[in-house]
Order: sequence, then structure tokens, then C-alpha cells
Amino acid sequence: MRVDFVFEFPRPTMPNVVYMGGFQCKPAKPLPDHLEEFVQSSGEHGFIIMSLGTLIADLPADLSEEIAAAFAELPQKVIWRHKGSRPSSLGNNTLLVDWMPQNDLLGHPKIRLFVTHGGTNGIYEAIYHGVPVVGIPIVFDQADNLSRLRAKGVARTVEISDLDRINFQAVIQDVLNEPSYRMNMQRLSRLHRDQPMRPLDTALFWIEFVMRHKGAAHLRTESYKLPWYSYHSVDVIVFLLSAAGLLLFLVIGFLWFCFRLCFKRKQKND
Repeated sequence: MRVDFVFEFPRPTMPNVVYMGGFQCKPAKPLPDHLEEFVQSSGEHGFIIMSLGTLIADLPADLSEEIAAAFAELPQKVIWRHKGSRPSSLGNNTLLVDWMPQNDLLGHPKIRLFVTHGGTNGIYEAIYHGVPVVGIPIVFDQADNLSRLRAKGVARTVEISDLDRINFQAVIQDVLNEPSYRMNMQRLSRLHRDQPMRPLDTALFWIEFVMRHKGAAHLRTESYKLPWYSYHSVDVIVFLLSAAGLLLFLVIGFLWFCFRLCFKRKQKND
């Protein structure tokens, strides 16, 4: 499972489940010359990157204008993975690109913030490199991923239906200027990296372990040996329904007996 408990909440688990969250993360490589020159021009303010993944081809024009206007007022440089027409409100501090080496940018010393849709790959790369997050969840598991980061104190989110230049810039400024977001994310990064083996090596070891030991049946849950009615708790459900039915029958019988007794007494009195 592509899970790491520095990101997930603790939960019961089985011995045949191996966790490999962040397996794609790796140390940053040098940036291409044009990107390195751009980020170095940011000076002490550093730079921000924004990417909404590969599923979102481009944003509506009015939304892109609001985002570009918010970026234009920041002292940081911005690298924005953007497809579609160039927003008219784009500032001189913002570079539009069709593709970016996201992992290498997140590992750069001058990175200050990652604006993301909340996809799993980007989330783990941000954790690995200790970069705080501003999230714009759109579809699938993105809102859930970002809610976990919020609970860890490393991110803030903006709903896409509420996004405008004012609240978007306010959220960005809050994450940039409040040290706790970066400190908390760097703590998660230290926890995530402190492993005896890389997550991918761990996964490969256990895949080969299962192959060597003919399926590793000793790691399986015993539930596969249960009959279907026990596995789905049909016997328990039938027992509970029978007990409830019997109790209901006794209650109705008692009430009927009381009613008949009262009816007979009334007849005698008449």
C-alpha cells in the first residue's frame, strides 16, 4: 500500500500488508539552466511552485486570472504549470511552463511553498522535501489527502468554488509567514526519511519473499478459511434477528394477555 503513517492516521493492519508510501521520492537533481537562473533571481524571498497534476488540462479563464493576479502581488517568484491561454493579469514574477521537474524544484534550497491539487505523488514529495502546502482540491481523493495534511499542521486549503485573488493570497501569505507550517513539515520529513530501507526496496523485498515462500501463507489472515456465512457474519445476523423477533413476540403476547384480562374483567363488571 502506498501509505506512510507520518501522513496517514494509525489504524489496525495485517502482517500481509506492506507500506511503501513515498516510494517515488528521491534527492533533488540540478535544475535546467533556465529554471535555475529564474529561481536564483528570487533572492531571499525564494520561490513558489504550482501544479494541479496531469488530469486538469487547464482552468477556466476567470479562475486563472484570479490566481495570476494573486501571484503578481507576491514578492516570491512563481513557477506555474499552466496550460491554456496566458492570463492578462500575470505578473513579471510568474513563469508559465508546460512541464516542470517537480521533485527537483521541491528539493531546491530556495523553495518556499507548494500549491497543489492534493495528489498522492505530490503530497509525498512535499513531505520528503519538507515543503509546506496550499491545497486546491478538485476531484477524487484530493480533499481527503489535504485534510490529513491540515490535521498535521502543514497545509491550508482553498475550495475552488471560493477561490479569488483576495482569499487565495491571504492563505498563501499565512502559510509563508507562519513558521509552524514549515517546522511541522520538516518534522514529518525527518520521520519519513528515518527508515532502515527505502520504501521501494522494502516493497521489492516482500514481493520476492512471497515468491520464495510459495505465497507466504503464514502471513495470511485466517478469515480465508471461514465459510461464507461466517465470513459475512450471516450466522450472527440470523441469531440477533431471531432473538429480536422472539423478544418482540413475547412482548406482543404479554400485551395481548393483559388486554384480554382487562376485557374479561370489564365484561364481568357489566
